[in-house]
Amino acid sequence: MTRIATILAMCAAIAAPVAAMDVKAVKSPGGISAYLNEDHGNQIVALSFYFAGGSALDPNERAGLSNFATALLDEGAGDKDSFEFQSELENRSIRWRVGADKDAIAGSITATTDNLDAALDLLALALTQPRFDAEPIDRIRKQILIKIKSDTENPNRIAASTLMTALFGDHPYGRNDDGTAETVAQLGADDFKAWAKARFARDRLIVAASGDITARQLGRALDRAFGRLPAMTGLATALPEAPIAAAANVVRVEKKLPQSVIYLGQQGIRRSDPDWYTAQVVDYVFGSGSFTSRLMDEIREKRGLAYSVFSSLQPLDVGAFVMAGAGTRAEAAEESIAVFRDEWRKLNESGITAEELQGAKDYLTGAWPLRFTATTRIADTLVAVQRDKLGLKYLDERNDLINKVTLEDANRVARRIYDPATLKVVVVGPANSGGGNTKSK
Repeated sequence: MTRIATILAMCAAIAAPVAAMDVKAVKSPGGISAYLNEDHGNQIVALSFYFAGGSALDPNERAGLSNFATALLDEGAGDKDSFEFQSELENRSIRWRVGADKDAIAGSITATTDNLDAALDLLALALTQPRFDAEPIDRIRKQILIKIKSDTENPNRIAASTLMTALFGDHPYGRNDDGTAETVAQLGADDFKAWAKARFARDRLIVAASGDITARQLGRALDRAFGRLPAMTGLATALPEAPIAAAANVVRVEKKLPQSVIYLGQQGIRRSDPDWYTAQVVDYVFGSGSFTSRLMDEIREKRGLAYSVFSSLQPLDVGAFVMAGAGTRAEAAEESIAVFRDEWRKLNESGITAEELQGAKDYLTGAWPLRFTATTRIADTLVAVQRDKLGLKYLDERNDLINKVTLEDANRVARRIYDPATLKVVVVGPANSGGGNTKSK
């Protein structure tokens, strides 16, 4: 409890500057919109961006395309080959991050004020004139193939991948974002060029900036970075709905390991759902609250079955799931699963207590300011606010939404979400006597 008290004290100490943070909507001369947090305390600017449509749009025969392509964007563009592009990033201390998740291509650039124009020009080149030269393609392909092979021996990666397939089946959400060795081996320059031509357009763009930049300067920066993108490419980003089957299931993946990894999941809750904030409170009590959570108390503290335990809410664009997991001694896997199931049942039947509710509120509201202690993280958060259509007032109102959660609401949502009768369980580890489907890897 001392650790939690210390964190809350730190949060309280920085809450006032965050509350005073001024966020405004900016529109460039070319019509590109963005959110801006203007802060001239340091000569640093972070620009975060988001293009709707991620790896779930990759065709099955080209699974892994978005992951591979985003890894190549800083490997040469325009008249700069990989060495020249990378050298300019390093010499100007520009932080570059671009990646693909299931629903989007997102990233950021962070630079000092003096190097911002150079960073913007590199970003514009990468989005509009990526080279996809043979040498970086071969090099990055080898890295991805090594990772794919390594993941086949990583019990946590196996458990996560198997759980996604158990939850979503043949839906694109059930695939591995990295693709397979077979699909990655077949991808070439023509695939990447077609991908880039289709994926980057202003109609799917969300942008935010934070740091040493004015609204007028940001307007020019937006056009410099994104103004040459097409208005639209005709890409259909809508995915079919991804409902999760209600049938419970246990999937056991046999691996000769000294311990077992257990992942559990079931239908969750969308970010747009009115119960979202209530679900965050319940999830904190259940497993995301680290040392204060029920799962940690029951599985680690009381029984010593695992070192770490977690739960989380995972909202995706057309589907959502709640999950939990732990790593445990192989001989303790069945006991651990039994405890998980029992805690799921107790949460469903009895909900949480008033004391747990208040503790969750105190932490979730107290920790909120920690999102605003780094320039890039602020820009990322402002992108998320726009993506979820929360509005400019959200930063000030978010804690009120948490504090409005009542015990009645929390227990209603606990019954709604945490249903032990639909729980899907994945166990990766040595063979044991439990039931369920068994796969050998």
